[in-house]
Amino acid sequence: MTGFVTDSKTQSVLQFPAEDAQGGAVLTPGRLAWRRFRRHRMAVAGTLIMAALLLYVIGGSFVWSESYANRTETGNRLAAPTLEHPFGTDAVGRDVLARTVYGGQISLLIGVSAVLVSLTFGVLVGALSGYYGGIIDSVLMRFTEAMFSIPSLFLLIVMSKFFGGRVPSFDVFGRTLSGSVIVIVGVIGLTSWMYLARLVRANFLSLKQRDFVLAAECLGVRNRDVIVRHILPNSLAPIIVAATLGVAGAILSEAYVSFLGLGVQPPTASWGNMLENAYNYLESAPWLWFFPGLFTVLTVLSINFIGDGLRDALDPRTLR
Repeated sequence: MTGFVTDSKTQSVLQFPAEDAQGGAVLTPGRLAWRRFRRHRMAVAGTLIMAALLLYVIGGSFVWSESYANRTETGNRLAAPTLEHPFGTDAVGRDVLARTVYGGQISLLIGVSAVLVSLTFGVLVGALSGYYGGIIDSVLMRFTEAMFSIPSLFLLIVMSKFFGGRVPSFDVFGRTLSGSVIVIVGVIGLTSWMYLARLVRANFLSLKQRDFVLAAECLGVRNRDVIVRHILPNSLAPIIVAATLGVAGAILSEAYVSFLGLGVQPPTASWGNMLENAYNYLESAPWLWFFPGLFTVLTVLSINFIGDGLRDALDPRTLR
């Protein structure tokens, strides 16, 4: 428990941090959150699955080159899984295992990049709205509500169709990616920040009335510093949880549009467009959809489990 000692010389009261109930190490907020997270079995399982998937998509690129993943062998098309091709081959003879490696990189890249865009807009709008209030709050929240009324999936399909072939390809870390990747990241990020903005606004409305914020304002601290250095760090817990769950949503959105043929365009592979290419071979070549579908499901489930664990671990109302 928390205790107090008195210095005999200065007669001042010093507070020392609490220890574990078993007399163990000091329970800092980080250690307490880690202990809560470890007790969430599904979150730990999700972390292990996610680590294995990352090892697969990153480590696999050192085993199979992208040129091999895109190499066609029409004489070996739709071959069932063998030792040479453990996941089989697709309709033009490309190795499915190698394509799931590079397709996973694109799907995860889209998920993380879209969430970064969403975080930028959501935190900015929510922070300004919650801290300043008044006319700024009214304008920003009406704009947020207007964005809520736009069906994001419909907008994603329309924008992917309109801009998909107009953005040139670009190189990232030695890989050539189709311009449709930028379009999908931009549309998903710009249509998924509204929930986060309202979440951040609610936290700012609550925290800006706390004593430490009022004290900073009385000392003449600039509004920008109050927002960035005092209120925002105390709002990180819900932001981290929302961002974690947002990655899973972005990956699913990319899979939707890619399945419809409007997402990531060849030669760039993603789990979504691999599923779209397997549509005509659901019964004759089930390995075409099974493996990318399995990786998509495992990724989304593991991220959701991690998000649930972070939500419980970072909840200040949880005492143990």
